[in-house]
Amino acid sequence: MSLPLPAITPENEQFWTAGGDGRLVIKRCAECGRFHHPTVLVCVACGRLQLDWAEVSGAANVVALTENHQPWAPDLPTPYLLAVVALVDAPEVRLTTRLIGIELTDEVSSISIGDGVTVVFEQVDDVWLPLFAPATNVAPVAVELPLPTRFHRSPAFGERFEQDVALTGIGMSEIGRRLGRPAVSLAVEAAREAIADAGLEPSDIDGMATYPGPGIPGFSEGGVTAMIDAHGISPTWHAGGVETSGQTGSVVNAMLAVSAGLCRHVLCFRTVTEGSLRHQRRGRSQPPTRLADDMMAYRIPFGAMSAANWIALAASQYQHRYGLDRETLGWIALNARANAALNPFAIYREPLTMDDYLSARMVTTPLGLYDCDVPCDGSIAVVVSHRDAAVDLRRIPVGVAAVGTGVSERQSWDQGTLTHEPNVFGPATHLWSRTDLRHGDVDVAELYDGFTFNCLTWLEALGFCEVGEAADFLEGGRRIALDGELPLNTHGGQLSAGRLHGFGFLHEAIVQLRGEAGLRQVAGAEVALVASGGGTPGGALLLTRDLR
Repeated sequence: MSLPLPAITPENEQFWTAGGDGRLVIKRCAECGRFHHPTVLVCVACGRLQLDWAEVSGAANVVALTENHQPWAPDLPTPYLLAVVALVDAPEVRLTTRLIGIELTDEVSSISIGDGVTVVFEQVDDVWLPLFAPATNVAPVAVELPLPTRFHRSPAFGERFEQDVALTGIGMSEIGRRLGRPAVSLAVEAAREAIADAGLEPSDIDGMATYPGPGIPGFSEGGVTAMIDAHGISPTWHAGGVETSGQTGSVVNAMLAVSAGLCRHVLCFRTVTEGSLRHQRRGRSQPPTRLADDMMAYRIPFGAMSAANWIALAASQYQHRYGLDRETLGWIALNARANAALNPFAIYREPLTMDDYLSARMVTTPLGLYDCDVPCDGSIAVVVSHRDAAVDLRRIPVGVAAVGTGVSERQSWDQGTLTHEPNVFGPATHLWSRTDLRHGDVDVAELYDGFTFNCLTWLEALGFCEVGEAADFLEGGRRIALDGELPLNTHGGQLSAGRLHGFGFLHEAIVQLRGEAGLRQVAGAEVALVASGGGTPGGALLLTRDLR
């Protein structure tokens, strides 16, 4: 099989090899009996430092299901079924897996959420993959899954760092599907524009922050080091990395640094060349590599190769619990395209109808082609300044009313609530705890739409409607239109404007608050909400037109 396999380590060896003896084993705490997956070393229930391997029956029930049509690997024929299953012996444990022994038709497969399955091991090299097949001796059940929570802690102090900062400059490089330009050149182009937009000189910049930093092809300009070299800047503070509150978490880090007095003006930037990278790799066989013992190792070997699959699985559980038709997701896609038609920098600007949306090829049910965002090349830069240093600059600075960075569930695609994009309720609830502004004050919402379902879950998590009520809230797309109650993704979002991985939403929010969005301008926009992440982790920002 050409799909990558997990690297065998002392910590995970039993999970991946016990299948050779026909056994499925899961880590278990001998003190309290709690099962844990993926493999961890400490019991989250009682804190015991030693966990043991325990055999389970292999019986399970399906809790999420998607039929994948995207050909991720040449020797894994499509379509095939991906699922999340809950173990009968340990329902708190769920496995992302592939279902086998099920006939697929053009209409519907013969298995549903709640149906019983049993483990069937497939050996690939030294790994025994736990696949699952229908089981008549496992009763269908409605597995009790945790509901989304709005838990949060009150602010630690009355004074908030958001009051110390301002967003003073923005810049955007050339944007295109496949530009073929070096990533660092795009980043420098955006950075120079942002610095000039703020009325600053490169020598004024004394801090740098980025996401995700170096080392991820197609998703980085090389990190802070590359940009320091390119600009000849000597910052007093810098930061970069993936473990932050969404892609715009680097902007929150910059705010904290400015508020703490480490620097006055921080250049934040985000660069992607994913469009060119995909084109370069097309048709080339990539030698399989062993996967580190992280979340990818428990998904990719089964054919769950993409966030499209992982989000589709959550969408299937949402469908099962609350009901969801494809037209509901379609209104989000159509709204994005209508707004993109008014954005000269958008990738896709031609009209899109509901018939176009519904008839497009399926990627992984219920997500079709137009439910997925558009890989592209480009860079966005934002200057974060201390409020005291934001006087007499070129632009009227944009204020920050609140940030949302909280975590209220496991940082996992399959062990959390499973009904929504993971880790949206934590930052959403945290955001509203840090401001007196409320939903009715929001004039523009720029919400992460790596997939249409992401955007839907942000709407619910942020409280614009109750959980499970997004379909009614959308009102056939009327409420989220430019002239609606909550104008949404006014530049076209990532679905039509291009996947700039979170920073495109921040850029658009600032443009709207400045009143510079041209034909897509929302009249009188004074408060803008930005949500980013697309999975784990996530974050949110509430911006204001003035420094209140």
